[in-house]
Amino acid sequence: MTIYFLQAFIYLVAAVIAVPVAKRLGLGSVLGYLIAGVIIGPVAGLVGDETTTIQHFAEFGVVMMLFLVGLELEPKMLWAMRNRLMGLGGLQVVGSAAAVMAIALAFGQPVSIALTIGLIFALSSTAIVLQTFNEKGLTKTEGGKNAFSVLLFQDIAVIPMLAFIPLLALPELVEKAQQAVGNAAEHHEEFSLVAHLPGWAYGLVILASIAVVVAGGHYLSRPLFRFVASSGLREIFTATALMLVVGIAALMSLVGLSPALGTFLAGVVLANSEFRHELESNIDPFKGLLLGLFFITVGAGIDFGILSEQLIVIILLTLGVMLLKALVLLALSFIFGIKGSDRWLFALSLAQAGEFGFVLLSFSMQQHVLPLELAQTLSLVVALSMFLTPGLFILFDKVILPKFEANSNEREADTIEEKGTVIIAGIGRFGQIINRLLVANGIHTVVLDHQADQVDALRRYGAKAYFGDALRPELLHTAGVEEAAMVVVAIDSRESSIELVKYLKHTYPHLKVLARAFDRGHGYLLRSAGADYIESETYHSALQVGGQALRELGFHPFFVEKQINIYHELDDKASDVLYHAWQDDSEGERFDNNYRQLFMDLEDNIKSAVQQDRFGKFASTDRHWTPPPKGYADDFDDDNEAGAGSTEKT
Repeated sequence: MTIYFLQAFIYLVAAVIAVPVAKRLGLGSVLGYLIAGVIIGPVAGLVGDETTTIQHFAEFGVVMMLFLVGLELEPKMLWAMRNRLMGLGGLQVVGSAAAVMAIALAFGQPVSIALTIGLIFALSSTAIVLQTFNEKGLTKTEGGKNAFSVLLFQDIAVIPMLAFIPLLALPELVEKAQQAVGNAAEHHEEFSLVAHLPGWAYGLVILASIAVVVAGGHYLSRPLFRFVASSGLREIFTATALMLVVGIAALMSLVGLSPALGTFLAGVVLANSEFRHELESNIDPFKGLLLGLFFITVGAGIDFGILSEQLIVIILLTLGVMLLKALVLLALSFIFGIKGSDRWLFALSLAQAGEFGFVLLSFSMQQHVLPLELAQTLSLVVALSMFLTPGLFILFDKVILPKFEANSNEREADTIEEKGTVIIAGIGRFGQIINRLLVANGIHTVVLDHQADQVDALRRYGAKAYFGDALRPELLHTAGVEEAAMVVVAIDSRESSIELVKYLKHTYPHLKVLARAFDRGHGYLLRSAGADYIESETYHSALQVGGQALRELGFHPFFVEKQINIYHELDDKASDVLYHAWQDDSEGERFDNNYRQLFMDLEDNIKSAVQQDRFGKFASTDRHWTPPPKGYADDFDDDNEAGAGSTEKT
């Protein structure tokens, strides 16, 4: 028992030290785990033969990850991405397998071995890629979405690969295995429900298993989760979530299917469940720990003995496989219209071999397709390619992406051929709404934005926009700033927006300047720069959502509108006081104790005002609103009895 505690302690210490250091150095957590594995395994020799066994256990982290990925995908979303899934993913697997197979044949390998090697190296690392995408915020990029489609197809493709590989068995390897079995009895046999079934029966069992997962997830999961949730015990819900994932993985294994695919399918089925977020929060910690353990075992499992004996060969094979896959992916990016930095993100992120490569290698040896010596060499190639993958992401971040951003900034500014009554600087989500409203009311606008991709995207949808930096005086002059009535500053940069407001109010003091603020502090800086009107990007939306919350709780719409107006009126009055308090302390800390006290007083004033009885008198802020219906006060008293408790709580 003591040895298990010591081994667990060694793995945990390695992760606790290596991962934070790697993150701080900008290397990412995955590379940190891999380095930790190398240190405690081949370098220090603190772990040994148990690494392979632990790796099989840790692979369950990949199963959990695909379950969580499935939870994020509704069936209709999965159907919507079918073209990229089947087209891009299918061509990647076929193209990469064919290219690797051709190279293997050129080196004299038999067709069956060459094809098996091609299938193994056609797969990429779902664990490393998705983990890195999440860490670096690349999941929603065009390159990230296409990479995810390919990874998803690869995980699905593992199933037909497992069914096909036994057909490639080499007669000489089968004969050796039979002799070995004759000399030594098998110690154990894996459980399987389909080991001796004919082909037609095996197909029926597979269809029945998938039907059980889909039907059970759709019809049985909700009653089960409601029953467990009624106990009020969080640990029981956690146990239920684990039971679900483990049970599905076990069922898939018993019928010879990929556990990862089964849990992914279950996740998709449960994507619309009201218990989805609870499942995510319970499974995610286990997924993170097991994935980290898996990466450590990959690093610890590198056999430096074989690596040193075949160092040049293994390095050349690794680099050759990664280069070949990257070229196939780049070719597909041209075919499917993936452009710019997304093209390189797509190609580099999927250039490695994957964790399912270990599964196929082990399975290929069991089915007498690959000899042991070749499988050991290929296993090192898979591990080394995974080890090098974080370096490819660093290459993308530090070298490739800055070049594309620089090229975007170096693009010549567009020639502005018109002048507008209103100039809008920045056409992101905030500026677009303003522009639509003004144009819809016949106001002629000139829109400037320094992000070329944003301008090009708007043009594709028929909107008129010009590429250029609004901080450049000559562009503002061309856009007609001297004759313009107003400039709207909606730039996604605090410093640039403040600098632009200062320039406009200094050079054109009679020009109206409306500015978007990210928060109260940014608003004060814009006001200090001279902006005539400042609006926080979340202020009105938050008020409207708060008002809708009151309506849903049973408060009368007229009363809610009054409360919103009260809040808005008091906040406007207090903003001058808070601004001057902030301004007076310009030499020291911006938000000192005096400012904090004034802010707390504002909160108390708002709370006091909205709780006052104003039924006998309407404020000026109410006059623009439709008068309340007859008997409003009586109806409100009845409706508000239920909501009074909620008012006290807020």
